[in-house]
Amino acid sequence: MAPLRWYHNSNSEASSKPIVTNITNLQLRFLCPADIRDVWTLCSECFPIEYPHSWYEEITSNPKFYSLAALHEGKIVGIIVAEIKEYIRLSQEDRDIISPCLGSATEVGYILSLAVNRNYRRNGVASLLLDNLIAIFTTKEYSCCKAIFLHVLTTNTAAIRFYERKNFRLHTFLPYYYFIRGKCKDGFTYVLYINGGHPPRNGFFENIKYTLRLAYESEAALWAWEKCFWIFQWMLPGTRRIVVDNSTAIVMQYS
Repeated sequence: MAPLRWYHNSNSEASSKPIVTNITNLQLRFLCPADIRDVWTLCSECFPIEYPHSWYEEITSNPKFYSLAALHEGKIVGIIVAEIKEYIRLSQEDRDIISPCLGSATEVGYILSLAVNRNYRRNGVASLLLDNLIAIFTTKEYSCCKAIFLHVLTTNTAAIRFYERKNFRLHTFLPYYYFIRGKCKDGFTYVLYINGGHPPRNGFFENIKYTLRLAYESEAALWAWEKCFWIFQWMLPGTRRIVVDNSTAIVMQYS
């Protein structure tokens, strides 16, 4: 099935007309403000976190969100909500999911929510919603999107197994990431790399590649090229390194 088209940050309203699928008579359509009550009921059933009313207003009306519903006989039985984030605007705990050498224009997809009514689970609803999202984010239009990631409770084994079957991989352990009903809960970050994306790779040549890209893309080109100069000096014969207090000083030796 071809994915539903979603126009990020578009001012046009998403169509609410169902698109019939060939999977157990399910239908897919984008969420609209009239769905707030049904979405609230579904999320209250599926998640221990209580979202404010403003969150439901945002995901059902703001076009920056990819908010897709699966319907059966006119009833919403599953949703997926995601958005595109710029790499430079990621929070600190999420910054290392993607290599900075991919460039300042790099984006990532973040899954805020994936929920399925308990009576419809194990019927391919979650797979249909997630596959449609991945199909959208791997089109040429979203070639700058290099990864799709999400956070999940460490105790949510069913969700973890599902994402792992979809080739998401554990990236980070997040201690005390959630605060639920007065208690701190641990979380995981799971990531699926797409469109040539990859995690940071430690190493000398990765740093060179990142620096050269900065020189090409950023306004701090002079600084970047100066850094390259010092890196290449590091490689020259007659250059030695002195490590002091976990920092590295370069000392040039001349014959």
